[in-house]
Amino acid sequence: MPANILLVEDESAIQELIAASLTRAGHRVVRASDAEAAQRLLRDALPDLVLLDWMLPGMTGIELARRLRADERTRAIPIIMLTARGEEQDKVAGLESGADDYITKPFSPRELAARITAVLRRRAPQTTEDAVEAGGLRLDPATHRVGCGDRPVALGPTEFRLLHFLMTHPERVHSRAQLLDKVWGDHVFVEDRTVDVHVRRLRAALEPSGHDQLIQTVRGSGYRFSLRVEGGSVQ
Repeated sequence: MPANILLVEDESAIQELIAASLTRAGHRVVRASDAEAAQRLLRDALPDLVLLDWMLPGMTGIELARRLRADERTRAIPIIMLTARGEEQDKVAGLESGADDYITKPFSPRELAARITAVLRRRAPQTTEDAVEAGGLRLDPATHRVGCGDRPVALGPTEFRLLHFLMTHPERVHSRAQLLDKVWGDHVFVEDRTVDVHVRRLRAALEPSGHDQLIQTVRGSGYRFSLRVEGGSVQ
């Protein structure tokens, strides 16, 4: 699935090549030439992944990565560090700053695409096209279909995204605010109770097959997707 990627790279020729390659691969790319510009963009909206050059004018990529990891709002964003520094101690420093992966320049577009896919699959599985299945319920992002065995489940686009996020993060409790950020998008100004409306719609669509019980309310906290239900588990 297309990902929203923030590319932070100060060399214009490299920035252009990477952005063109990612755009051809179907991703949406927002560019910044330094850490200050990147932070302004992050205040407006959160990307699915940050590609971060080490050697930036002013604040380095290492320092920006540390700041992103220290901020509750940005700490979960996957980060791939891009750098010409290939020594072991440099790689260790990059990873210890909070980067999820470290790519040494020069690299091929295919390698970059593969690394992005791997990091998103690991850190943000809701942004990939991998099908997910649990308790007999199957969701396929590539075809935008949900089914229980041979029975299709009709979902609106918001309910589809909500179910996809919950299924790719099972057993975790998500607050309404977290779901708004992850499903509706960061900085979307709608009421928290909007989540409740779409949860009810999702449960109604799943009720005929009995899978509505997988969408559980955790009183005072939010919602979770779980195969563990009262009296046992869903097989």
